[in-house]
Amino acid sequence: MNTFSNAFRAEVVRMARKELKPELQGMRKAITGHRSEIAALKREVKSLTSQLKATQRQVKATDAPKAKAVTEDVTPKKSKQIPFDAQVLIDKRAALGITQKQMAQLLGASSISVYKWETSHVHPRAAQLERIAEVLKLGKRKALALLNPL
Repeated sequence: MNTFSNAFRAEVVRMARKELKPELQGMRKAITGHRSEIAALKREVKSLTSQLKATQRQVKATDAPKAKAVTEDVTPKKSKQIPFDAQVLIDKRAALGITQKQMAQLLGASSISVYKWETSHVHPRAAQLERIAEVLKLGKRKALALLNPL
């Protein structure tokens, strides 16, 4: 009886495989096709991404002077422009007898920012220009009092 059940089980498995084989082959072909489509789409996305980056670089290079001119034209219309002179900041710091680090504390900025402003490497932003204008109005006693609160 055991031999019969083993033979019967083997025959059922063989028949099931035989019935399923055409369906599985169709699915395998479809999977292969999908994989090749995915690979082609990945290549296309990579190509388009590199083209986009190249185009953005070209646009930045050609529009940088235009954008700067547009920004300069628009800025005075939006808000009151405070003039900035690096030498005035240097002279005020010398008059107060303080270091760049102490000036940075008064302005709420880093000492590197003060250094860059004084050497004209960087122009301060509008918010910083307002703080600079306030500090330029301070006297020596008031500035030292702000630096050394008791």
